[in-house]
Amino acid sequence: MTTSSHIQTTPVEILLVEDNPGDARLAVEGLKEGKISNHINIVQDGVEAMAFLRREGKYAAVVVPDLILLDLNLPKKDGREVLSEIKADPKLKRIPVVVLTTSQAEQDIIRSYNLHANCYITKPVDFEQSMHIIRAIESFWLSIVKLPTTEE
Repeated sequence: MTTSSHIQTTPVEILLVEDNPGDARLAVEGLKEGKISNHINIVQDGVEAMAFLRREGKYAAVVVPDLILLDLNLPKKDGREVLSEIKADPKLKRIPVVVLTTSQAEQDIIRSYNLHANCYITKPVDFEQSMHIIRAIESFWLSIVKLPTTEE
């Protein structure tokens, strides 16, 4: 049996859409400790997220992310609206979106999946559990899953 090993030459580009600095710091720390090379951009509200994804204004030169970690409860434009816009945009809809939020509300879970979220994860309040979740995201989304290449 022949197996091929894939050697990652470029970092996985991640867009973290998170308005809570503590939660953003936890995600960055968890992903830094991981085995997969990644580059994280952080935006703090939904308007900024869409400007980043559409490469508008100060984001004109950014690399389109391979994966989006999206909080639902954001200022200016909430994560539900951002998710809806991403999945309605032919240039963005293939980017996997992991909803990472404090909401455990069934209506948020259903609505996120109806808007084509790729998965829904409720943020734990405990530091150790938070790190476990971030490592699990890294393990699954950056090691196991084959992400689509971004095309212009």
